[in-house]
Amino acid sequence: MEIQHPSHNHPLVFKEERSHESDEKAYCHGCGEEVSGPTYSCVACGFHLDKNCAEAPLEMNHPFHRNHSLNLGISAIGKYLCNCHFCYKMCDNIVYSCGSCKLKLHIRCALFLHSIAEKKFGELPHIAHKDPLISTENHSIKLKYAHCFVCWTPLLDSPCFSLDCGFCLHKKCVELPFEINHLYHRQHSLFLQFNTDCLPCKICQGTQVKGFVYCCSMCKVALHVDCVSPSPFIEDSNHEHSFTRCLRRFSFICGACGTSGNYAPYICSTCGVTVHKDCISLSRIIKNTWHHHPIFHNYFVVKNECGILECGICHEEVNKEYGNYYCSACKFIVHVNCALKDSEFYYEIESKDDYQKLNENSTLVDPSFLVIKEIKLGENVITTEIQHFSHEHNLVLYDEVKGDKCCDCCSLLIETSFYNCSECDFSLHKSCAVLPKKKEYWICPLAFNLIPNHFFKCNLCGSLHTGFAYNLNRIWLCVQCAELSSSYTSQAHKEHLLLFYNMYNGQCNACGSSIDNGEAYRCKSCNFNLHVLCTLLPQTARHKCDEHCLTLTYHEVNDYSEYHSCDICEERRNPNIWFYHCALCDKSAHPKCVLGDYPFIKLGRRISAKTDDPHLLILVQKVYLYPECSKCGQLCFDLALECADTRCSFVIHWRCSRLKDFIEDDNIVEPIAIKGY
Repeated sequence: MEIQHPSHNHPLVFKEERSHESDEKAYCHGCGEEVSGPTYSCVACGFHLDKNCAEAPLEMNHPFHRNHSLNLGISAIGKYLCNCHFCYKMCDNIVYSCGSCKLKLHIRCALFLHSIAEKKFGELPHIAHKDPLISTENHSIKLKYAHCFVCWTPLLDSPCFSLDCGFCLHKKCVELPFEINHLYHRQHSLFLQFNTDCLPCKICQGTQVKGFVYCCSMCKVALHVDCVSPSPFIEDSNHEHSFTRCLRRFSFICGACGTSGNYAPYICSTCGVTVHKDCISLSRIIKNTWHHHPIFHNYFVVKNECGILECGICHEEVNKEYGNYYCSACKFIVHVNCALKDSEFYYEIESKDDYQKLNENSTLVDPSFLVIKEIKLGENVITTEIQHFSHEHNLVLYDEVKGDKCCDCCSLLIETSFYNCSECDFSLHKSCAVLPKKKEYWICPLAFNLIPNHFFKCNLCGSLHTGFAYNLNRIWLCVQCAELSSSYTSQAHKEHLLLFYNMYNGQCNACGSSIDNGEAYRCKSCNFNLHVLCTLLPQTARHKCDEHCLTLTYHEVNDYSEYHSCDICEERRNPNIWFYHCALCDKSAHPKCVLGDYPFIKLGRRISAKTDDPHLLILVQKVYLYPECSKCGQLCFDLALECADTRCSFVIHWRCSRLKDFIEDDNIVEPIAIKGY
């Protein structure tokens, strides 16, 4: 017997069983499954359709899509990507589709659902009934992460059917009525349908794309399956009384999260608390990256707190009459929605004891240095010798700085106590030497690893650095950015603590530029604002314009001159924004003029990377009579790379080097190893 199928150009021949002459497996071009039983095949092309797919109707009035008929056709995967609205896997074979609603179903999904709707369970593949509620400890890993294809909730919630064809369904979902009447829409019956119009639920206002809803197509009304018959009582471990569902719709403020609602709420009649259904299951204790202590959920007024309390994340007022998360030790309070906005920034804690155990484990960190001995430098001077993980030689602590030295960790000027290696002039600030090997960045719950002696671009401030970096996967942070936190103390504004704002519009008091929907530190009461990057300006800096150190200054001290200029570029300078100043010489300059384009580069460092030159390269600043660039042939006073071998004349501008594109590309941020001097 032969048939002509619209999915193939040649006639298809029916075979009761597939020949075993070839060991090569064959797959149905309709459903994608391996062909084993009765099959229609094209011998010339190796095209196969199993009997069910070949005899499927070309047009179908599907019970779960009552508005329009579905037509059988080949998926246009070559033109665009689409997923089946039932199993949400890629449509790469023959599908049923509705041109009006853009609904697409795999052929086997459409036929399977038709059997479900007509309760023809005898036509379904073998069904294995499972009751995972018997023991949630002994269930299989596959079952643990599987979801019901009707309601898209975990299968472990209730007994389920697991079918040989790959579909998993809750027993309760298989037994759902196809048509219902509901008090939230009394005009018409509601039918179990695909939510192709993405209608919000009339009861909970949420939009469910996957799975089924009860729908009235004429009135564009949808109800989630779970919302049709929710439990009339819900117990909450965070509240001493149970909540009762109210069938009447009215506007209210949720006592758990403090936001408005206008659909069926749950009420604790004893306490007079009205809440969203989803808010009943809010986590009692969470650890959020915005705060160093666990924070607790409260339904009612925070005890013994008077006056206005501001959210520690958005800095807007928190209404204490409604739910919030609060740390009584620090008086830190946040809106519920702010605390739970991003699931990557918090985790749930079962109890306070569990958090204390986590803290105890986190304190067992690997130290970055080991004290070797105490040594005597003079008559009354005793210092310390350490072995630091970043350097091959021991380092000795010194209090006095002779000459200009820059730290090999942060590349900033050393003016206080520091550790030094006498053999190779390797130096570290005392504060840099004790940096932890692992550190949690305050807006990331994962630990960063301290990587020494690298040439890299910081993903936060965007500056090039030589020194130490904190790394997590493909994210690199300089040690200055790694120290940023949710608050900042500025010498320019000692009256109040500055708080971090994730999105702010205003003007920066440091540089005078605008802050456009950007990150900033801010004192709201004084309207004092700083770019995050402006807080990273070093307190002191060196420049050839002055023999002394220049100090970061926040406002003009001498107002006798009407014209304020920069002593480096000689351009006009705004006396109300930050500048560098030498009080002894009365010289002032723009921060940009003092620091240049590469303030965190320590010159003289050797880097190991593949370039046009086979030797090690040294970071240098071009000066007068320097050889011209080996690539562009031009001279400039910019960062450059020269060969460490004095017999080689290779010199290349940083901007001409292939390393610039390699290290500054945000998609390929890779560090380059530093070999020392």
